[in-house]
Amino acid sequence: MQKLVRILAFVAISLPISVIAADQHVVSQGDRLAWKAGPRALPAGAEIAFLVGDPTKEGPYVVRLRFPSGYKIAAHTHPNDENVTVISGTFHIGMGSKLDETKGEMLKPGGFAHMPTGMQHYAWTSQDTIVQLHGIGPSGVIYVNPADDPRKSN
Repeated sequence: MQKLVRILAFVAISLPISVIAADQHVVSQGDRLAWKAGPRALPAGAEIAFLVGDPTKEGPYVVRLRFPSGYKIAAHTHPNDENVTVISGTFHIGMGSKLDETKGEMLKPGGFAHMPTGMQHYAWTSQDTIVQLHGIGPSGVIYVNPADDPRKSN
């Protein structure tokens, strides 16, 4: 019995150490991010930089997406909540099943939008734009109209 108590005490003492060891300190300077071609789920022209985690996997993530002026993302949903903060540029976001540039909200730097799981929405840019996405993965993009999915043309 004493041996079991010692083992349990060791596990209890060791647990916080392993949790702390798994926690990583991250500092990212915006002008030094490693940009890559955007995910295949988005139309060509987007770029992505991973800050923390991976949106395709379980757990928290923070990524930045860079879009050229005039970029459009057709109506879609996500299997998780999506949180968007505009870092630079102008990002327009609208709710509904079809992209409509006469509707939606214009977000400037510092602007934020939250779309709950399954909410149909679309987006476009009117200048070069960087947004930051954060959430709990796994995430993904499900287009309302499957013909809008860029993965279908590859």
